Amino acid sequence: MKKIKRYAGVLALLAVATLVLSACGATTDPHVAPHSGIYGWVYQWLGRPLQNIMIQTAHMIGGDNGAGWGIVIITVVVRVILMPLMLVQQNKSVRQQEKMARLQPQMKLIQNAMRHKGITPDQQMTLSTWQRELYSKNQVSLTGGMGCLPLIIQLPIMWGIYQAVFYSPQLAQSKFFGISLSSKSVVLAIIATVFTVIQGYISLIGIPEEQKKTMQSMMIVNPIMTLFFSLSFSGALALYWAAGNLVMIVQQVIVTFVLTPSVKKHIADELKDKPVEIVVTKEKVDALFNTASGQSTASSEAKKELHQNLRNRNKGKQKRK
Repeated sequence: MKKIKRYAGVLALLAVATLVLSACGATTDPHVAPHSGIYGWVYQWLGRPLQNIMIQTAHMIGGDNGAGWGIVIITVVVRVILMPLMLVQQNKSVRQQEKMARLQPQMKLIQNAMRHKGITPDQQMTLSTWQRELYSKNQVSLTGGMGCLPLIIQLPIMWGIYQAVFYSPQLAQSKFFGISLSSKSVVLAIIATVFTVIQGYISLIGIPEEQKKTMQSMMIVNPIMTLFFSLSFSGALALYWAAGNLVMIVQQVIVTFVLTPSVKKHIADELKDKPVEIVVTKEKVDALFNTASGQSTASSEAKKELHQNLRNRNKGKQKRK
């Protein structure tokens, strides 16, 4: 469930992208650009400006690859602008991971207790309260980590690039090293997917084994999504993803080899002054179940004694008769 919740936002946004881009291409005359509604607004403020940039870049660079280089330049600029924001979010994510690693012994006690045979709703509530208290006292956020804001910002750019190529006869006929920008490209889709795999592999370097097991699911999900969406749309968008993922590799190198060691050192220094708060212990968990078991046994014995007393009274009444 945690993994599903973690990826739900990303999957939802990518689903929106699919619907938006598909609708854009399916409901509009390919020879006439939209002039009204949300499609017209996006084309006016994003599609047409990006179209002009790509056409001008094509003229400046010359040759058939000009439009493709325009997409690459736009992609790099967008990613560089987003990089500080994404590094800040990565910093938060690493901090949460480091703090969670320190809480793992107590979390395991709670998780094992949750699987206790015959656990009651009251016991579950108590364990959930301990978990919230554990996070709160150690300043660990349940919602910390990477967010969807960078993807939200990129969505209009992807939409604009799609429209720029879709509604421009000049760009629609453009190629990037022989690859059509208006048609689906298996080559660019594979390149984008390979870059995603490389970025994911670098992200696992130096990560504890327990966290790797959780992150390895993304190693599978991300490349599959990249391949699917790159094959679903034009070569222009596949080129956008390929260039963007190449920049992401550079960003991940910064995170893995510069940011993460710095955060780990900072967390270690913090824990020297303020050690991890102990909220859950084995004795406390045992007491929770032993007390409940003792109360249940006492209650059962009391019921048996009551039933025996009632039987004795009934026998006494029958003898008097």
